[in-house]
Amino acid sequence: METVLNVESISKAYPDFRLDNVSFKVEKGSITGFIGRNGAGKTTTLKSILNLVHPDSGKAEFFGINLTGNETELKQRIGYASGSISYYNRKKIKDIVKITKEFYKDWDDSTYRHYLKLFNISEDKKPIELSEGMKVKLNLAISLSHKAELLILDEPTSGLDPVSRDELNDIFLSLAEKGVTILFSTHIISDLEKCADFITYIKNGKIVASDNTENFITKYRIIHLDRELTDEQRAAILSVCKNKCGNTALIKSSDIDAFEDFTVENSNLEKIIIHLEKENCYEINY
Repeated sequence: METVLNVESISKAYPDFRLDNVSFKVEKGSITGFIGRNGAGKTTTLKSILNLVHPDSGKAEFFGINLTGNETELKQRIGYASGSISYYNRKKIKDIVKITKEFYKDWDDSTYRHYLKLFNISEDKKPIELSEGMKVKLNLAISLSHKAELLILDEPTSGLDPVSRDELNDIFLSLAEKGVTILFSTHIISDLEKCADFITYIKNGKIVASDNTENFITKYRIIHLDRELTDEQRAAILSVCKNKCGNTALIKSSDIDAFEDFTVENSNLEKIIIHLEKENCYEINY
């Protein structure tokens, strides 16, 4: 597959946080979910690769071209949007777009009108009058109207109700079918299981995993703890979560034979990530 975005060893240090040698790739026509809890470094990473904040080291290549020295050209091909809108809240949308489109040489009014109709957006409204979901859709409409080949979206579903999130996921799938590449950050892991081809998981400023979503899920198993554990079994457990039905433990799939008499739970991405966030922070009282 063709690599649309190649991030190499991006680092950024703040007094109380460090982005540490972040590297990952995004393939053409794919949907990549960039996941991690709040404060893990998702927004800092996205802003660093777009040079919205200046990284201390590392580089980002878009379409095989280094962003440094080619920023104006490359950003014609990239659409960026955060969960909140940053336009003038009390200006009408048609006035905002009239100015915005002048920055893009490939702006297509017919495409813009198509997405306005699809998203049911009235140009006579002001951003302050839009719901959070409609603000995200407006950002998408503008990005897609200048024929962005890569969409980079920072927490686009944050604050949306489940139905609105599901609608956006449908839009992402439709865009990917048309060849648009999407990288979106989220801490709402359940959204990824519907649409993400790949995930990149960041924890405390470091990339923990970057893989095909299905491959990542199959690397782990979740088992129910209901009996005494051997030393071998204790050593194989990565984390333990408590719930009303008892404790569950995360193990690597390669260690499943050591737990042949234990009940294996149907796992999903969300359950695995919750376990990994609790890694090395557990007590087993068996």
